[in-house]
Amino acid sequence: MRKPGDALPTGPEKVRAVREMFDAIAPRYDRLNRILTFGMDTGWRRRTVTALGLPSGSLVLDLACGTGDFCNDLTAAGLRAVGFDNSPGMLASANTKAPLVLADALRLPVADGGADGVTCGFALRNVADLGTFFAEVARVVRPGGRIGLLEVAEPRWRPARVGHSIYFKKVVPLIGGLLSDRAAYAYLPASAAYLPPPTEMLTMLADAGFPDARRRLLFMGASQLIVGTRA
Repeated sequence: MRKPGDALPTGPEKVRAVREMFDAIAPRYDRLNRILTFGMDTGWRRRTVTALGLPSGSLVLDLACGTGDFCNDLTAAGLRAVGFDNSPGMLASANTKAPLVLADALRLPVADGGADGVTCGFALRNVADLGTFFAEVARVVRPGGRIGLLEVAEPRWRPARVGHSIYFKKVVPLIGGLLSDRAAYAYLPASAAYLPPPTEMLTMLADAGFPDARRRLLFMGASQLIVGTRA
């Protein structure tokens, strides 16, 4: 596991490090999510499901599904959910009736255009290559299908940005260390550095096949929801 001050891993090393990290924190992952987001993560996921705007019965793939929270929200909305994750530990700790698949999000065992939609919660920064990820999402989503991607963000308003930075970089590792694994919860804030600037990310999505991709900030800009339609 990465130590404070270490360079962020890349390529195969990143894939291995992320998988091992999530395997380690899986048993208490849901509990920590509720605590660290003050329960707001549940509302963010439900807002994402609503933003998809897909009819009942649509097939939605939840990538980096973890323990299945997003799958449960999709199912509750009348959608057919299938979760994919490359962490055996997270899947073993899952609490969902949706089908779950152990797979790399960059190489999904799904036919071209086989899904009506895709969701992903706070994992864009964890994939080995974001451009390849967006291309794979575009491959599996049918024309007219929808995506809803949740990720961390940085508030625009300076006082909120300062407070968010203190909480994200200092408080999150502290609480994570007390209740789970400090190194893992120090990595999670640091991993935001993997994300490109918002305009660049939207351009990447447009180039991949989602020309109308747009970004909405949540909770004063601490999180972001990106939605788009497959051309």
